[in-house]
Amino acid sequence: MALYDTRRARNKLAVGLAIAATLFGLAWLVLILAVLLWEGFSGLSLRVFTEMTPPPGAAGGLLNPIMGSLIMTVIAVVIGTPLGMLAGTYMAEYGRYDKLTAVVRFINDILLSAPSIVVGLFVYEIVVAQMGHFSGWAGAIALAVIVVPVVVRTTEDMLTLVPDTLREAAASIGLPRSLMIKKVAYRAARAGMVTGVLLAVARISGETAPLLFTALNNQFWSMNMNAPVASLPVVIFQFALSPYKDWQELAWTGALIITLAVLALSITARSLAAQRKS
Repeated sequence: MALYDTRRARNKLAVGLAIAATLFGLAWLVLILAVLLWEGFSGLSLRVFTEMTPPPGAAGGLLNPIMGSLIMTVIAVVIGTPLGMLAGTYMAEYGRYDKLTAVVRFINDILLSAPSIVVGLFVYEIVVAQMGHFSGWAGAIALAVIVVPVVVRTTEDMLTLVPDTLREAAASIGLPRSLMIKKVAYRAARAGMVTGVLLAVARISGETAPLLFTALNNQFWSMNMNAPVASLPVVIFQFALSPYKDWQELAWTGALIITLAVLALSITARSLAAQRKS
């Protein structure tokens, strides 16, 4: 009986510490979000989405960094998604038990956890240094490198979850493997694969370090991808460190925009995952 009471006391202590740690973490999260919402919404207006980044002391918005981020993100997804899906398809459908698959999976896991600044330095060395200047293309390539491992992992996992009975049924009617993957496996795993792409977009939406080494920044409106291009994370970084109050207000507003965009992508991804489970 004494042993039972001791175990109950230890269990209550462990549960209490776990709850306290959870509440401690949630309290800081709520505080951060509250400050972000307060500061961000106070500077939110139509001007933010229609005017360029201003010089100190002047009114302006974030149109050029928002457009720059959107363009580089779209290009990164267009480059990284097919590569990731093809690699994930090979690992799940063609070489599930090959040694090459194990090697690729190991390297992919390393890339998933690699600091983004390392990716930025890598792209700087192979693209920016060779071209002799910063560019939007280099920024998009850096973001694409981050997209690929996320899409590879989700594609492989979703295709692996497709029951083999579906593949056997397709093979029983003489369907080639390529058509089986396209017509059966992809359709069964579509929601999960789209979720992976959305998670990849959410991952790269707030990346700053890779863009500092590749796209750099541009104070003016420029859609020339062969030159430095403005991006929202870099502008937030620079404006937040500036001594100018108007720039700091724009930095808070930009941080709110990124937070809301990532939140929307995360909710969409979870909704698709819930539909897949149901």
